[in-house]
Amino acid sequence: MKNSRGIIVPAILWAALILISYYFVLVPINIQSGGFWIYVSTMLLLGAGLFMLPQVAVQKKMIVKNQLWSYLLILSVLVIAAGGIMVIYSMPIFHAQQYAKLIEKQEGSFTEDVTEITFDQVPTVDRDTAQRLGDRKMGEIVELVSQFSVAPDYTQINYQGKPVRVSPLEYAGFFKWLNNKKAGIPNYIVVNMINGEVTLEKPNQNIMYSESERFGSYAKRYLRFKYPTNIFGDFSFEVDDQGTPYWIVAVHVKKIGLFGGADVKEVIMLNASTGEYQKMGIEEVPSWVDTVFGSELVIKQVNYNGKYQGGFINSIFGQKGVLATTDGYNYLAINDDVYLYTGITSVVRDESNIGFILVNLRTKETTFYSIPSAEEYSAMDSAQGAVQEKGYVSTFPILLNINGKPTYFMSLKDNAGLIKLYALVDAADYQKVVIGVTVEETVSEFTNKGIAKTEKEEYDLKEQFELTAKIIDIQNLVIEGNTYYYILLEGEEDIFTANISKSERLPFLKIGDVISVKYIEDKAKVNNIVKIL
Repeated sequence: MKNSRGIIVPAILWAALILISYYFVLVPINIQSGGFWIYVSTMLLLGAGLFMLPQVAVQKKMIVKNQLWSYLLILSVLVIAAGGIMVIYSMPIFHAQQYAKLIEKQEGSFTEDVTEITFDQVPTVDRDTAQRLGDRKMGEIVELVSQFSVAPDYTQINYQGKPVRVSPLEYAGFFKWLNNKKAGIPNYIVVNMINGEVTLEKPNQNIMYSESERFGSYAKRYLRFKYPTNIFGDFSFEVDDQGTPYWIVAVHVKKIGLFGGADVKEVIMLNASTGEYQKMGIEEVPSWVDTVFGSELVIKQVNYNGKYQGGFINSIFGQKGVLATTDGYNYLAINDDVYLYTGITSVVRDESNIGFILVNLRTKETTFYSIPSAEEYSAMDSAQGAVQEKGYVSTFPILLNINGKPTYFMSLKDNAGLIKLYALVDAADYQKVVIGVTVEETVSEFTNKGIAKTEKEEYDLKEQFELTAKIIDIQNLVIEGNTYYYILLEGEEDIFTANISKSERLPFLKIGDVISVKYIEDKAKVNNIVKIL
């Protein structure tokens, strides 16, 4: 009786520990998952401890003479050793060419693949700004802000033909979840990346499955018990063209050895409102879905491709033809798909790129464009240098096609994270920088269509006005070697701008001076000074 008791009680405790811990750990039951091997070895060690415990009880004499704990201990050591061997075997040193082939690049024509866009199609809002805008919107809605906050997702998607970032609301703590779990999450945030407009959207049914839910409605737990053997990638929040919220989950497979060469083999779509789910092949994914392949996975595969094309030894010693991505990336919206953009540079990482790639995040179609260009951070430094006296910080560039040339676009922010100016930098020659107060002005100047670059005869075709007023602010910018002055006048909402060529008095003007100017109305809120009287 004592013998059986000494085994049954630890066995029950061990089984309970396994079940309870698995409910929270949620590792896939799959030998290709490193987490699964760690979980199994940990449970074996804990089991050995539980079965050994009766033999080191308070009594000096052993209660039960069994060696089960020793068998579990030996088994855990074997599992750890086998896992370690497979980790080493799966490394690139043994499979360099297979790692290089995880992603296949094709050559592309930039002017054909990336269409030109107008100034009112340029996305100006990055993820950081989208978060600020979303939080500000939530602060305006008193009945929601006390119960919910905005989740940090802000997934970039194409929604109804526009590039936007979407993010669900989440419960603002455990007790807020208790108060609202029956009704669910009522809204998600949509931030227009072009004009920064923020809307609080309400789906037809509230969101009942999310990453802020607890217990069975927690999205990962809900799907884990539906698909216990699948290795999940990131949970990407997206909405379809009708505004229905979904969680898009990539199912990973390891293609090299046991643990190496992670890739996507299938996709799970979870309706965040109804809990309906479906697993499908990559080729079956609807076109409105924008992210199947995670950005970090894609970047890792591109770097494998650039590093191991010439084999493992070459990647360390000769490094002939070894390439790498630059240290950042961004996204482009092309033909209703979202593409990851990043530059490709030599392994020595100088200040130039040999080209760049675009990767379709739904299909993993990868195109390389052999266009020598400035490295992105060099372009950012160039843009910041043009307004260095202001201390503005550049966002990571977006690559645009302007007049058939690859051009970096970036926003310049102040210390509070507010966008103050915009910049365009020629990707081939990063010393060619154009700074503007508006996107329209910046694009116009860059394409040599701005008022500052037109002939005098074109001024004469427009009606001219005269104004005398006091200067309340004046700033200057150097654009392509030319100095431009931006002036605010008392009683006027519009901005007045003038090239240094308009008057030699411009450098000496200061706040409080009264000036008389002749100007033309050009763009909304921006007037061009023709002459200082």
